[in-house]
Amino acid sequence: TSLAESGVVAAREGRQSMNNADAKRAVVEAAERRVEAARGALRAAEAALHNPAIRTAQSAAIERQILQAQSAIAWAQADAERARAELQEAQANRRDLEIRAPFDATVATRMAEPGEVVAAGSPIVTLIDFNQVYLRGFVPEGEIGRVRVGQRARVYIDSNPGHPLEATVSRVDPRASFTPENTYFRDDRVKQVVGVKLQLVNAQGYVKPGMPADGEVLVEGDKWVATNRK
Repeated sequence: TSLAESGVVAAREGRQSMNNADAKRAVVEAAERRVEAARGALRAAEAALHNPAIRTAQSAAIERQILQAQSAIAWAQADAERARAELQEAQANRRDLEIRAPFDATVATRMAEPGEVVAAGSPIVTLIDFNQVYLRGFVPEGEIGRVRVGQRARVYIDSNPGHPLEATVSRVDPRASFTPENTYFRDDRVKQVVGVKLQLVNAQGYVKPGMPADGEVLVEGDKWVATNRK
C-alpha cells in the first residue's frame, strides 16, 4: 500500500495485494477454528476416557438399543406365528367346505345342488365304482355248507349270457333267512336260504348296479352251485 501511494508500483497491484492478504487472513482464521474444534473434541474424548460414568452410560444406552431391537424381533416373530396360525385355520376351514370323493367313481345320483345348504349327515351324491361290482345272491340252505369265502365263481348277465364273468365269493351271511319274494327256486321256495356276495374280478365297465344276473360257485372238483339272480 505504501509503495502504491508513493508511486513505486501501480495502484492496481496495491489493491490486488490487499485482496490477497485478506483472503489469506480468512484461510488462517478458518484453520484456527478447525484447530480449536479438534482440541475441543480431543478434550471431550480424554474426559470420556478418564470418566467411567460416561463410558457406563454409553454402554447402557447401547445395551438398551440392543434390547429394543431384540424385542422388536420377538414381536415380529410372534406376529409371523399368528399369521401362520390364521393361515392354517383358513386352510382348514376351506378344506371343511370341500367335499372330495374317497375313491374314483361315477356319480349316479345327486341329492344336493352346488351352493345348497345341507344338514349334517345328509347324503349329497351317490357314487358307484364300476370296477367294484358284485352280485348279491342266495344259496339254498342245504348247499351253503359247500360254499366258503375265496371260492371261484361265475356271473352271467342277461344282456350277454354266453360270456361269463369271473368272480370270487367275498362274503357268506352268518345266518340263514327265508326265501326273498323275488327269488324263485322251483323245489326249495319255502326253504331257508343264505345270502352270498360274488365279487366280480373284472367288471369290464358295462356291468351296472341293479342289472339282473345269475351266479355259480365252484365247489368240490368242477361242480358249480347256482345262486338266484339279484
